Amino acid sequence: MATAAKSSFGTFLKLGDGASSETFTTITEVKDIKGPALKLSIEEVTSHSSTAGWIEKIGTLLEGGTVTFEMNWIPGHATQSYSAGLLKDMVNRTLRNFQLVVPAASTLTWTIAAYVAEFQPDLKVKGAQVVSVTLELSGQPTLA
Repeated sequence: MATAAKSSFGTFLKLGDGASSETFTTITEVKDIKGPALKLSIEEVTSHSSTAGWIEKIGTLLEGGTVTFEMNWIPGHATQSYSAGLLKDMVNRTLRNFQLVVPAASTLTWTIAAYVAEFQPDLKVKGAQVVSVTLELSGQPTLA
């Protein structure tokens, strides 16, 4: 049987402009992307009445978790810069909409609201200037 696996090459992470009819711009030179790291909180509810002394649990709240990614650092680019991009959003504590557009047989798009929680440059003597970024999701992500 042949695999149904798909390449993730061509995935785009886009930054919303916050307008009422929102436009999304692709963040430049994004490399590997991980997430969103969705999570269900689990609460133990074992009582003296629990069947045969087995621990019982229930699911409670859902969390969007994080999206982490690395990108080639282009400090003057509008989507990355201190004056207009991700770094500005972190400093100003801006909750921003993002889209994660995943290529597949039909394109899947995650839409998330998130804060830029980390912006960490990596400036090796031998290597390209890169930045690791962590987005901390707020609220429910949507998948279309």
